[in-house]
Amino acid sequence: MAVIAPASGFERSAFEAGLALLGARYRAEYDEGLFARQRYLAGSDTRRLAELHAALADPGIRAVFCARGGYGATRLLARLAAHAPEGVAKPLVGFSDITALHLWLQAHGRVSIHGPVLTQLPRLAAATCARLFDLLESAQPAAPLEGTATYVGGTAEGPLLGGNLSVFTRLLGTPFMPPLDGAVLLLEDQGERPYRLDRMWTHLQLAGVFARIGGIALGSFTACEEPDASYTSAEVLRELAASTGLPCAAGFPVGHGDVNEPVPLGVRVRLEADAARLTFLEPAVSL
Repeated sequence: MAVIAPASGFERSAFEAGLALLGARYRAEYDEGLFARQRYLAGSDTRRLAELHAALADPGIRAVFCARGGYGATRLLARLAAHAPEGVAKPLVGFSDITALHLWLQAHGRVSIHGPVLTQLPRLAAATCARLFDLLESAQPAAPLEGTATYVGGTAEGPLLGGNLSVFTRLLGTPFMPPLDGAVLLLEDQGERPYRLDRMWTHLQLAGVFARIGGIALGSFTACEEPDASYTSAEVLRELAASTGLPCAAGFPVGHGDVNEPVPLGVRVRLEADAARLTFLEPAVSL
């Protein structure tokens, strides 16, 4: 198990707490270079890229945990363009800014895990950690996830792709976006006011995303309210989802909220929007 920092720096105490939790179950390895700082990044692009390459290429590493999201993973993509992921297939775990790496991996047919970063792990419930360990250790599909609301009824089946809405939109039109045809798109975000959510959603529409995918699963959208507004971000998202006509369920416990359940990306899923249920049809790993 390797721990890397491909994006922003992090608090040492949160890192140590997450490492202790992970180390109680696995042998966790990391290079001291991940504590480096360069402005808002965990060291230079060269350092972070080399660390990522080494973790993916090492046949003794079974999974790769990201220490934190923040910002910086997209800066590595141009230098990843020349080749597919190195080494044997292994899950990379993270969310938020790590969405950029997830999309790169899915563009090459790999499966990865949208789940807690190491520094978030200690703040989450034991059940969430147990689900993550099950994903990493079982050749069975993940347990289904339940949402809280149906925005548009219907059923869709296809590969689960996506992650953070802000990062996802930044990769439109780049070679790092995987094929979206028939996909179920998972989206979550934090700190984006409703008009910004509308703007990003409209970007997806103008780029033809909703004409290609089969369904939409919305995770948590935390701290996304306009102060003193008469409307909520959920109301805005419901209207935007309705305009696509695609099956859409919301309230899945995925993202920046108090619960961040890990889910495999790149595997086939079934979205039953009327029941607000996401069923995983393939495992995250093959043992």
